[in-house]
Amino acid sequence: MPVDSVLAASRIAVAARTGLGPAGGQLWGYEREGELNAVCWAGANVVPVVPDGDPRALDAFARMAHEQGRRSSSIVGQADAALGLWERLRDRWPAPREVRANQPSLVIDHDPLVKPDAVVRRSVPEEYPVVLPACIEMFAEEVGYSPASGPHGPYEQRVRTLIAEGRSFVRLGKGRLGAQVEFKAELGAVAGGVAQVQGVWVEPGHRGRGLSESGMAAVVELTRRDVAPTVSLYVNDYNVRALAAYRRVGFRQVGTYATVLF
Repeated sequence: MPVDSVLAASRIAVAARTGLGPAGGQLWGYEREGELNAVCWAGANVVPVVPDGDPRALDAFARMAHEQGRRSSSIVGQADAALGLWERLRDRWPAPREVRANQPSLVIDHDPLVKPDAVVRRSVPEEYPVVLPACIEMFAEEVGYSPASGPHGPYEQRVRTLIAEGRSFVRLGKGRLGAQVEFKAELGAVAGGVAQVQGVWVEPGHRGRGLSESGMAAVVELTRRDVAPTVSLYVNDYNVRALAAYRRVGFRQVGTYATVLF
């Protein structure tokens, strides 16, 4: 369950520290027989956590989402919950750009099975100008549009925050114009003893060299040592190469995520 709920749990943890306003979202809850049965984080992403896909909880969250209108860029989470919520909203919200219904959820809770890349390390604030372009390129490749919105935009601030919190990992090399990111990854969500890796990317000119495996092995090693004992991620089922690379590192599938992109 912690792997299924880490996205929402990490947002809730931020809200508990800073308040809902600074956290950038709302927290919805569904109570049954006097106990909290399900929750849904509604911010930049809608993230339902609904044990056993409880249809009454999904009905309640769908009503809330319909009343407020679509404000989020995606619905994402454990597949039954995310797709169940979308099924209830599909006639009420605009059509999505894409539905990724089968995203294997992988974890590793032991040492990596391949040798970690000794060059991979945490990035530092001074490297933000080098890290940001790589993050933007990764996002555009993965989602289909650029998230850039100016020096102080939300995506730019998110990258700054991840670097400042030690949750940005890079392998830097030398490019034509100076320092260049060859491999990168971030810990996009951390809660309940689980750290979820997001934004894994290898610079196109360095693909095919095994940097995904050795780079992820380094991220796993550093994360398990300093952040959380379990490392997770989710990946599109059609990304066969990535799935193979993660399995070589030692990741195993424990569930399925789904994402509805708007």
